[in-house]
Amino acid sequence: MEEKKTGLWKAFKNKINTFLHNKELKEKLYVIIFESDTPKGKLFDVFLIGFIIMSVLVVILESVVTFSDHFRLALQILEYVFTAFFTFEYLVRIYCSPKPKKYIFSFFGIVDLLATLPLYLGFLFTSARYLLIIRTFRLIRVFRVFKLFNFLEEGNLLLVSLRLSSRKIFVFFFFVLILVTSIGTIMFMVEGTQPDTQFNNIPNCIYWAIVTMTTVGYGDITPVTPVGRFISACVMLIGYTIIAVPTGIVSATMIKEHRRRSELRCPHCFRTGHEEEAKYCKYCGGKLDEFS
Repeated sequence: MEEKKTGLWKAFKNKINTFLHNKELKEKLYVIIFESDTPKGKLFDVFLIGFIIMSVLVVILESVVTFSDHFRLALQILEYVFTAFFTFEYLVRIYCSPKPKKYIFSFFGIVDLLATLPLYLGFLFTSARYLLIIRTFRLIRVFRVFKLFNFLEEGNLLLVSLRLSSRKIFVFFFFVLILVTSIGTIMFMVEGTQPDTQFNNIPNCIYWAIVTMTTVGYGDITPVTPVGRFISACVMLIGYTIIAVPTGIVSATMIKEHRRRSELRCPHCFRTGHEEEAKYCKYCGGKLDEFS
């Protein structure tokens, strides 16, 4: 009896080892899951995006009390089905990936893992289930499916412009911080002496100054004195004049960066649009330093 069990165990281990080292199966799965240029790969990605959209809708509908009360069981079953599918898909990606560790710690690998964890964490922390909304990040794959990665270069230009403008924006933000603190303090001196006033401390007054200067205007704190209302009007006008400053800073930097990239022309293929601090042409591979 023990020999029979040992034989069965060895046969099971052999099958597992054969499955784990099946190169042909791994190559087929890799083409379907990771490649979008093939018909099967594109079809899989389209189905995956559909599943992601449906799973996000389930999470959203579950948060609507009136809807979830009537379809609670159906929504929970769908949630379990989607999570099981994404868990299986994540494991298959690890299985067929040529470099599993590289995939696991890549951006898409981390997002794929986080897309499966919230439901399991929900057994310990109930509200953690709503973190399933992180699956929306997986929709980034739509760029790969429909070959939209060329548009990411424009996004890269915006990110570079924001990084180059970061110091100017920080100085502007620091100036605004000082301004709202000063205005809040002044409003506390003007309105703080009024009976039942909402300007009863400086933090509340600073909060009012921020809300007013950003033209949000919640209206939960309002001045009652003529001087306070005059200051409010001035703060509103100041808000309209300075709110466009960061936009102007970033826009000017974007124009400058766009011109710099346009002027950086490859001396070999004469094409432009290279990345910041690029040393080699991204089209022909020639050195850009030769041009300078």
